[in-house]
Amino acid sequence: RAFTLEIRAATSRKDQRVFRFKDYQLRCINCARFNRGSNIVQRWLPDSFLFCAFLTFIVFIGAITMTKQSVMGIIIAWYGGFWSLLAFSMQMALVLVTGYTLALTPVFRKILSGIAGSVSSPKMAIAIVTMVSTIASFLNWGFGLVIGAILAREVAKKVKGIDYRLLIASAYSGFLVWHGGLSGSIPLQLASNPVESLSKQTMGAVTANIPLSYTIFSPLNLVILIALFIVLPIINVAMSPVPEDTVEVDPALLVDPPEVEEKPFSTMTPAEKMENSPVVSLLLFLMGIAAMIWFFKTKGFGNLGLDIVNFIFLFFGILLHKTPKKFLVAFAEATKGAAGVLLQFPFYAGIMGIMTGKDAAGTSLALILSNFFVNISTAKTFPMFSFWSAGVVNFFVPSGGGQWVVQAPIVMPGGLEIGTALGKEVEYLGRSAMAIAWGDAWTNMVQPFWALPALGIAGLGAKDVMGYLVMVLILSGVVISGAFLIL
Repeated sequence: RAFTLEIRAATSRKDQRVFRFKDYQLRCINCARFNRGSNIVQRWLPDSFLFCAFLTFIVFIGAITMTKQSVMGIIIAWYGGFWSLLAFSMQMALVLVTGYTLALTPVFRKILSGIAGSVSSPKMAIAIVTMVSTIASFLNWGFGLVIGAILAREVAKKVKGIDYRLLIASAYSGFLVWHGGLSGSIPLQLASNPVESLSKQTMGAVTANIPLSYTIFSPLNLVILIALFIVLPIINVAMSPVPEDTVEVDPALLVDPPEVEEKPFSTMTPAEKMENSPVVSLLLFLMGIAAMIWFFKTKGFGNLGLDIVNFIFLFFGILLHKTPKKFLVAFAEATKGAAGVLLQFPFYAGIMGIMTGKDAAGTSLALILSNFFVNISTAKTFPMFSFWSAGVVNFFVPSGGGQWVVQAPIVMPGGLEIGTALGKEVEYLGRSAMAIAWGDAWTNMVQPFWALPALGIAGLGAKDVMGYLVMVLILSGVVISGAFLIL
């Protein structure tokens, strides 16, 4: 329709009319040639909530056909799991909101604007966003979830000719490394949790804490991390579309909320004076910083979980916004992207309930899937198949803690058996644990569960980025599988 109007407006300029027509044809040809995969995903992948609904139907049918549970028994398991992630859902919503609120402070705007201003080309922007996201996710997965997306938004305001969908996909792709990083929940559990608890979780396979030198800092894990630090930026840059197919975002859509107008202090009402008082924010921050000092002094930096990450984001946001009024305006703006988390996480918890629900014989759908991969493994292929099985289970149990509960009783005894035969018990236990961890992280690339905070910040849907992330999934899967098989 817009094309027709352009033709009509150019009736007195034949040469321009022909040029516009040829340009339009050329763009259509390039779309079909270079962006076919992304277009297919855009056309066929529904909203992430419907994706969640379809997964629910799939596991429901799977539980009926593969276990001996009744229909009502499965529904009861679904309901039993539905509200099991409420605390986690709130944590994830706050990661999004508090991280975004902090990014809206004048200080962080200036820092992000400086980084974005140093970018000179679309491909350079994609590479930098990927690397920043990957480093942040290695340090702490909570930081990684939001930092990359926030930086990507800022870059999109500054750099012309960049595909916004690929930029956000690149920001999220760095999250792939989190389970192999310093905040990986599975290796940290093995290193620090009580032995009695670990023994119970692994059916007696783990009888002592496993040092991080056998998990996060093992040669296998370090090779995978180094390979992904190199490969991820290359993959994302290589997917850059030609200029004719680039989908840019209107910078006007990414404008941060305007600064709060400051009235003369003498004209304010008593209530307005309190709302605009920096003293209130400063006192709250002093209480918060005292709590942070106590936390790190008593618990160390190894326990950097979601609660303390959110606490840091929240209270530094209060301080750097200077007044309660400015903080509340930014916080309200940041909450707009949290709808997906609040709606969909309970449904994923219900899916986990179905996956882990057991019949009278103690069989669950998750156990059947895990056992299948273990049973077809040899000593050489066991870590790789464990990685694949964790990737499959992660589609339906997209939580590191939930996945550990499901797979540790199956994979860890298998790892112990092979390790004992080879005289490398601790090494194989660590390798088996990292296979579960990497499988959990791997298919997060195409599982909207974890992408929701980044998508909320970016203002996009899952189908906007999924075409690019499928390629990341395939190529990173080759890298990780090769490492587990060869090493």
